Amino acid sequence: MQQTLQNVIDFINTLMWSKLLIVMLISCGLYFTFRTKFLQFRLFKEMLRVLKESTGGPRDKISPFQAFCISMAARVGTGNITGIAIAIALGGPGAVFWMWVIAIIGSASSFIESTLAQVYKVKDKDGFRGGPAYYMERGLNKRWMGALFAILITLSFGLVFNAVQSNTITLAFQNAFGTNRLAVGLVMAAAFGIIIFGGVKRIAKMSEYIVVILAVLYIGIAAYIVLVNIGQVPAVLALIVKSAFGVEQIAGGSLGAALMQGVKRGLFSNEAGMGSAPNAAATATTSHPVKQGLIQALGVLVDTLVICTSTAMIILLSGMYTQSGLGGIELTQAALSIHLGSWASGFLALMVFLFAFSTLIGNYYYGETNIAFLKSNKIWIVIYRISVLAMIIFGSVAKVKLVWDLADLFMGLMVIVNLIAITMLSKVAFAALKDYMKQKKAGKDPVFTRESLSVLDRSHIVDCWDSPPTPTKGK
Repeated sequence: MQQTLQNVIDFINTLMWSKLLIVMLISCGLYFTFRTKFLQFRLFKEMLRVLKESTGGPRDKISPFQAFCISMAARVGTGNITGIAIAIALGGPGAVFWMWVIAIIGSASSFIESTLAQVYKVKDKDGFRGGPAYYMERGLNKRWMGALFAILITLSFGLVFNAVQSNTITLAFQNAFGTNRLAVGLVMAAAFGIIIFGGVKRIAKMSEYIVVILAVLYIGIAAYIVLVNIGQVPAVLALIVKSAFGVEQIAGGSLGAALMQGVKRGLFSNEAGMGSAPNAAATATTSHPVKQGLIQALGVLVDTLVICTSTAMIILLSGMYTQSGLGGIELTQAALSIHLGSWASGFLALMVFLFAFSTLIGNYYYGETNIAFLKSNKIWIVIYRISVLAMIIFGSVAKVKLVWDLADLFMGLMVIVNLIAITMLSKVAFAALKDYMKQKKAGKDPVFTRESLSVLDRSHIVDCWDSPPTPTKGK
């Protein structure tokens, strides 16, 4: 039964990832890049400014920075450590180059989807919520499309992707400490169960602390390794580029593997255009949708160009990627042990646990907000929470290939639906960016209302951006 399921998943994934998704991701990313006039480079300084500006705010609301942290909690996880190792093991060093490419052009896609999530967000008892399901219904008037996406993201992030995180954690602990995988899975499910009944504000606060501390620590370790091996860095960078375009790769047929693995694992890590980060982006309280769009575009660049590259450097500088039989978390652990000593394997296992645990938090929230879109009923939320905990336990003992292939399947289906929607709605995001830049040039702190954009006609349901009431003159 499991082998039959594996064969079906392999067949569908080959159809999607060999051509269709690569073409869609790159073509849409390039289209958004040109239409936003290379926003990734032109407004990079503004991205940093807006992120710094957003760190304050009322305690009872989710700040743009906290929304950024929720999305980064989902982005920064095993995809940055295990996913990159898998990409290098299967696609060679050239996969890293294509990972960079998909991140750079994908940041424009992330800007579009996150800006749209802000425009079409809705208010609830906790503040705001939104995402692709909401802009498909409220911007395109296609509730069926929103419902389809809501189901896909709930299955993907809430269930399958959380099984991937659990799988990586238990393998890392087994490899480092010889622990029982099921026992670790049960402990993790129990701890996570306590958290998810605390609500989105607790999720946001935990994400804010965990992600920042872990990301800084991991980047610091990678920076130390790079500095110690600085003489080898030019050769490693040349190897990455050569492997992405080299004649021997084309002749040997591995160029396609490098491209496919780089795109797949890069997308799994940074989620650009997938439709996941907009769910977090919509929760932020901000004065203009573009601010959150810029912050999320920055998140893609940080995730891939900094954190994923850190893992790639650790692996490639160690030379362990040439060893057969190593892939995934075991490869990263072996590489880190070469650089720092045998203790590093256990240290990475603990770090992976915290990384993946923060990802569980972000993944869980994405599913919850989309269940609210489908059916605002507490019973469904309880069923969902129980299912999430069950998948964490399942992932803790499942085979590595099965859970990662399931993740690729659902991730691919999400991307197809979301890219179609954001392409159809992209004129709204382009107009919002134009409005933002116009106000910036006038020396204003940009403020958005639905009247700001002429493209928002009566067919668009936008009810969180009303104009502030005009003050009445005193007698």
